[in-house]
Amino acid sequence: SRLAGLLLVNMLLLAAVLAATSYASRRLGFSREERITIVFCGSKKSLATGVPMASVLFAGPAVGVMVLPLMLFHQIQLMVCAALARRWGARAERETEPPSVRA
Repeated sequence: SRLAGLLLVNMLLLAAVLAATSYASRRLGFSREERITIVFCGSKKSLATGVPMASVLFAGPAVGVMVLPLMLFHQIQLMVCAALARRWGARAERETEPPSVRA
């Protein structure tokens, strides 16, 4: 149940970050391409930087427990961003098709 709770918190955190970056980029008047870039880059948290920082901040066996939320967040983030990329890519293809192909 704790793992499920951790997954839920990570999903909510990612959703909040994606919503905030999407909303802010629209309000600031960025183009569609720039908004997509902002949404993808705004949510990125990397295991490459998180694990070394955790090993410096926390001693011994505690590192694994401290890195678990980051590892789960990273996996959720990859899956969600892949789905978003597929969706936005399909939309871009539909918009660039000639009118005769769309019918």
